[in-house]
Amino acid sequence: MAIWKGVFPAVTTKLTQDGQVDIAATEQSIERLIANGVSGVIVLPMLGENASMSLEEREQIIRAAVETAAGRVPVLSGLAEITLENAKKNAALYERFGAQGLMVFPSLGYKTDPRETAHWYKEIASASKLPIMIYNNPIAYGVDVTVDILRELVDTPEIVCIKEETGDIRRVTDMYNAFGDRFSIFCGVDDLIVESSSLGVTGWVSGMTNVWPAECVKIFGLCAENQYPEALKLYRLLTPSFHLDTHVKLVQYIKLAEHLVYGAPEWTRAPRLSLVGAEREMVITTIQAAIEGLEKLK
Repeated sequence: MAIWKGVFPAVTTKLTQDGQVDIAATEQSIERLIANGVSGVIVLPMLGENASMSLEEREQIIRAAVETAAGRVPVLSGLAEITLENAKKNAALYERFGAQGLMVFPSLGYKTDPRETAHWYKEIASASKLPIMIYNNPIAYGVDVTVDILRELVDTPEIVCIKEETGDIRRVTDMYNAFGDRFSIFCGVDDLIVESSSLGVTGWVSGMTNVWPAECVKIFGLCAENQYPEALKLYRLLTPSFHLDTHVKLVQYIKLAEHLVYGAPEWTRAPRLSLVGAEREMVITTIQAAIEGLEKLK
């Protein structure tokens, strides 16, 4: 099974102003990420507006990402479904589309209890040969894949990685104490990456890497080399921007940030709407301050 490590951006799906998938712009953004040193890409995450996409659009996006990556880095796809039947069916389909791994959400339509959560992940793991990253974000989805639940999944070899997004930094150590190196543990919160790195995470699923890939790869690399004073210079500068990754409107915020930094389309699909007024100005001000700060560091 795959052993994932490094920076894996949760890639935004680029759209036209009328809400259509912009494959060319999405491919260009993936190429930019790879050129700047990321270790993998995850298409169709929450940031990729997975739940708003048709199956045909998801196929387009996965195939385009695989073609663009051309074997240079692994391409994972988010798997976000309501029913177990659809989740298993699409896990097999995404494998056929060329995905090399899955980042699996809990059920989007029901807050499963611990027994149901373990069953959900075991059954999805049985539907394809792809390695699985569990997307553990109880803040957004109301389901926490706890250490006790992970004990039920230890013997499921397809489950290889946990995207840790509880916001409780203690969870990293609890997982290592319980399971050693059985699972790769990825930080899933941009504004906890240095803290998580100090506790031994081996990867980072990052939203703001879409905006500043070289800088995020540098932060992660400095931490891996125990060069924390140097990492902190960049981290402190970018943390106000990283806070945008933890907001309910992270899709709009990060797409606007991409637009400001390198001209990518900022458009989202309804019900998400483009930012306006004071909220838009807040994001612009935050990103502009980071742009200016990065210039001074050069």
